[in-house]
Amino acid sequence: MIKKKAAIAVLAGSLVAGPAATVALAQTASATSVSTLRGDRLAPGEWLLPGQSLTSGRFKLVQQAQGNLVFYDGTKALWTSPTAGKPGAKATMQREGNLVIYGIDNKPLWSTPTAGNPGAYLLLPKESGNLVIYSKDNKPLWSTKVAIGKLSSGDVLRPGQVIQSSNGRYRLIQQEEGNAVLYDGQKPLFSTPTAGHPGARSIMQREGNWVVVDRDDKALWGTKTAGNPGAWLAVSNDGRVIIYSQDNKPLWTSR
Repeated sequence: MIKKKAAIAVLAGSLVAGPAATVALAQTASATSVSTLRGDRLAPGEWLLPGQSLTSGRFKLVQQAQGNLVFYDGTKALWTSPTAGKPGAKATMQREGNLVIYGIDNKPLWSTPTAGNPGAYLLLPKESGNLVIYSKDNKPLWSTKVAIGKLSSGDVLRPGQVIQSSNGRYRLIQQEEGNAVLYDGQKPLFSTPTAGHPGARSIMQREGNWVVVDRDDKALWGTKTAGNPGAWLAVSNDGRVIIYSQDNKPLWTSR
């Protein structure tokens, strides 16, 4: 059964890639000697090296020495990248528009799905508690609370988190009661048959299957698209959830 009230609840989560993404979330900036950079944004071509940070009032973004990029409200971690355990990693806002974390060997470890937007920049909030990447013309492309357009391979949609179509009309919400629901405004268009499992989350598995798992990691439902490594999930501008292969061929649709 679809419960609409969860669709309008205040978003409590943040999008993090991979099932082990919560590792080191409780670690604070004191884990490293922090050098604060000036300003509240990471502009195209700029880097956050290990131990460096950006601040905006009570908010801070720290590239930690152990590898993960962590967004804090005071001493409370609101979001972390899934790159803990990679000492020496560093973050950059690339000129083509995506935020990328590189390992000490200069190989990419993680990135936002925002490439193709030259001039995009990362901005810390003043009050909202939401870290956002904006396009050159100041349109939101990605945030730690709402993903725009897609769930990449390996990413997790946790209770209260949202994927929004790029036109802003359609929203896929992982609801608190366990089902993932696609909405047009407040009208439900699609739901996974997983209500009644509070705390369940959606995973775009690296082998290509979109699954909803319960708190004990038991699979409750899936798209049966395994065997397509690198596949990703999209919320389209025509009101569908679509699973695409790595080479952008549709594998499954909610309609």
